[in-house]
Amino acid sequence: MRLLALLTLASAVFGADTYSGPLPAKPDVPYLLHANKLVETERVEAKPLPVKELMVYTITGAASTARTPMAEPIFIIETNKINAGALELYKLEVKGGNRLISMPNSPKKKNSGPRPIRLSVQKVGEKMYRVEAAETLENGQYSLSPSGEDVAFCFEVY
Repeated sequence: MRLLALLTLASAVFGADTYSGPLPAKPDVPYLLHANKLVETERVEAKPLPVKELMVYTITGAASTARTPMAEPIFIIETNKINAGALELYKLEVKGGNRLISMPNSPKKKNSGPRPIRLSVQKVGEKMYRVEAAETLENGQYSLSPSGEDVAFCFEVY
């Protein structure tokens, strides 16, 4: 009985490293997983603009072209250059027809800025990762970005 339980546990652990769903068309781009199809996130460069004690990152357009009805979205990403464990998820504000996020410039005030939404990252293949929002997201605009970079992968929850 114990041997059977150990074998079952081992197969569950080792079986978790496989992904049999649709494959991303491009590496280093997160794709929203919708049943058996992938939706490419909108890749943009967030333009930094210093405003007082803040760095305001602006993304052109009021809404993303990538949309999901899922309140806890799942992403599939094949990595070459991006570290899946360094991805951060933020809710964006919409003002004046643009999406933006304001981050404090001062390291002392870093804790007063927006906090990233928790993510769960699971390796599901040699270079494949499943990234999930570990919190329920409200309707709105979001950015999934590698920490410390200006590239943003945007999507909308509706």
